[in-house]
Amino acid sequence: MTANSQGNKLIPPGPAERFDINMTEASFDRISGLLTEYGDICRIQSPTRKSDTYLINHPDYIKHVLLKNHQNYNKGIGFDRVKMLLGNGIIVSDGPFWRRQRRMMQPAFNRKVIGKLSEQIQRCNRDLYKQWQQQAEDEEVIDITQAASEVSLQIVLRALFSDDLDIMVEHQGGNPFSFLTEDTSRDMQLVLKFRALTGLLLDVIHRRREQKPERIDFLAMFMDSRDKETDEAMTDRELLDELMTMIVAGHETSAITLNWVWYFIAHHPEVEAKVHAEVDNASYKDMPDFDDLEQLPYVKQVVEEALRYYPPVWLFTRKSIEDDMIGDYFIPAGSDIFISPYFLHRNTDFWPDPEQYDPERFTEQAVKEQHKQAYIPFSAGPRRCIGDFFATVEMQMHVGLMARHFRLEYVEQPPLELAPEINMRNKQPIQLKLKKR
Repeated sequence: MTANSQGNKLIPPGPAERFDINMTEASFDRISGLLTEYGDICRIQSPTRKSDTYLINHPDYIKHVLLKNHQNYNKGIGFDRVKMLLGNGIIVSDGPFWRRQRRMMQPAFNRKVIGKLSEQIQRCNRDLYKQWQQQAEDEEVIDITQAASEVSLQIVLRALFSDDLDIMVEHQGGNPFSFLTEDTSRDMQLVLKFRALTGLLLDVIHRRREQKPERIDFLAMFMDSRDKETDEAMTDRELLDELMTMIVAGHETSAITLNWVWYFIAHHPEVEAKVHAEVDNASYKDMPDFDDLEQLPYVKQVVEEALRYYPPVWLFTRKSIEDDMIGDYFIPAGSDIFISPYFLHRNTDFWPDPEQYDPERFTEQAVKEQHKQAYIPFSAGPRRCIGDFFATVEMQMHVGLMARHFRLEYVEQPPLELAPEINMRNKQPIQLKLKKR
């Protein structure tokens, strides 16, 4: 179906068949076909929803929705499922409440605070380093998907709770959150298991209020923050929802990306050689400090290209509040807008040879020449991921240590298969042989 008009309003082209787009493998294949057939914007008529769906894949259209006219777009379809797991945290909340929470949380993610929290990142990576030393002695084949998940979970828990994590582990006889690295489903059973931990988190919050221990972590900053307009602190419920959000979202996106980073390093000897040369020539003794990261620009490019190639959040949505125009096309109020970073990052108008993994796309000069909204692994605009800088620092520090001492070598295994659901995962764990350098 070609573009058509309603009165003098131009409607985007789209298929005659009615169907729903969701965060599923079937929708992933559908979206690929739709973008091939209809280009950077198309309209899909829904058989079950009250409004039509509009799929957009041009940076200018995305800039309009996420930045220029962002106030006309709320969170859309799919966030109800996330809300069941995370509550009304910063990822799913909207309107004045979201703006309040964002303002209160933002100071915790500035450069100075992340610099202090980098000590917790180092602590977790030192523990993993000791484990890898033993495994590298025998050149063990390790499950890098699992390893990345475990270290990312430890990092976000330490960044949130610092030494209170030790108290939780002692009381529970182990890490009470470890099931998040073992169970990748996000069904109702996992929701119930996760929500059962709210009492444990409330204990931490109440203990801090009573004992007032000195802590440098995200929870301390969230508890100390005050609304500029009312001078009110977050309630227990609000703190719980933001903690739940940070634990799951902060862990999963970094875990998925680190998994891909090692996969690509193992598959590209020229990339591995440049990473090794950079970490070997850096001035830090063993593990990079926060201030050493400026010596690792290529490692950062390796991470950024992994985020381009396989963005963890491969699909997200918005809903229009009032009638709008996207480009030349009329978008009615209440329309569902779907944006896919995965397919945007493969738009050949902005990414030459997009199926080629190439960290050189992210040199300082190359980034200056990019369309700013052609690369959105953390979304864009006011609702850009609040933890993007922390995640990048976390991954640079990890690779900066491990690549100096180890090689992760590819071993023969079944062909890679993607699992595009809430996040972009691989169906089977990735196996790599761990060797000392």
